[in-house]
Amino acid sequence: MTARDRAADLLESGGQGFGRAIDVFLIALISLNVVAIILESVAEIGSTYRGQFDSFELWSVAIFSIEYLARLWAAPSLDDARFRHPVWGRLRYAVSPAAIVDLVAILPFYLSLIVSVDLRFLRVVRLVRIFKLTRYSAAMSVILSVLKEEFNAFVGAFFILFVLLILAASGIYLIEHEVQPDAFGSIPAAMWWALVTLTTVGYGDVTPITPGGRVFGGLITVIGVGMVALPAGILASGFSDQIRRRREAFNAEIESALEDGVISEIEEEELAALRKRLRISAADADEVYRAIARRREKMQYCPHCGESLLGVKIQAD
Repeated sequence: MTARDRAADLLESGGQGFGRAIDVFLIALISLNVVAIILESVAEIGSTYRGQFDSFELWSVAIFSIEYLARLWAAPSLDDARFRHPVWGRLRYAVSPAAIVDLVAILPFYLSLIVSVDLRFLRVVRLVRIFKLTRYSAAMSVILSVLKEEFNAFVGAFFILFVLLILAASGIYLIEHEVQPDAFGSIPAAMWWALVTLTTVGYGDVTPITPGGRVFGGLITVIGVGMVALPAGILASGFSDQIRRRREAFNAEIESALEDGVISEIEEEELAALRKRLRISAADADEVYRAIARRREKMQYCPHCGESLLGVKIQAD
């Protein structure tokens, strides 16, 4: 195993051996960075511990930079055919969502050394580091996959919400603009009421006062309850389907490896790599193994007489 292969294995180990220690360290560092950025926004704390915050930021950027460069260098050794080429593979990896997040997490610091950057803007952008945690969260990985696969469905749902927003704002404008010209003087002004009503937030700062306006507002609220639940339903359905398909894919690979009755060392390594790629937890993988073992054990006995089928040759008629 080359040094590059070893680096790729450590950075993408999925929680095994020394790679697990690296993951825990990076997760803790990311979490501490987020806490530091939040505390730094408090004027009293930020001014009192400015030196400590700056030192911690410097060390964090150094570690995140090393991590980013190491991942970029080891990209051709990852278990992904897109990144195999030593040049184009690294470029493809550099524009992948995870690599972009890693870059944005450190880029503000280096930009501040080159150009004058508003410190308030810099602090806010540094919060992007929290998205680095998605690399270590199987649930977030599944959600991102669902958002990507169900993109068209989400666009359709939000388009319907946008149409309803226009209709609700237009309707309440026609009903209320004469009695409340300040609140509903125009359709754009009425959109604030339509938005908080459709999303069932209902701040109460702008409300219809005419009987017709209140009836119309009630209808919009009822419609909003169903429409707001539509994206949530798409996400929940996609999440469940994504988990089911990942487990089925992993199950099929295990069944294929067990065709000869034994999982070889090479097959075991391939299954471990597949588990990491599919973001299946070790506990879920063990459950799949046990379920397959129970099913194969039952297949060794006749369901009618209970006798062993091992060694029995079935002849064709």
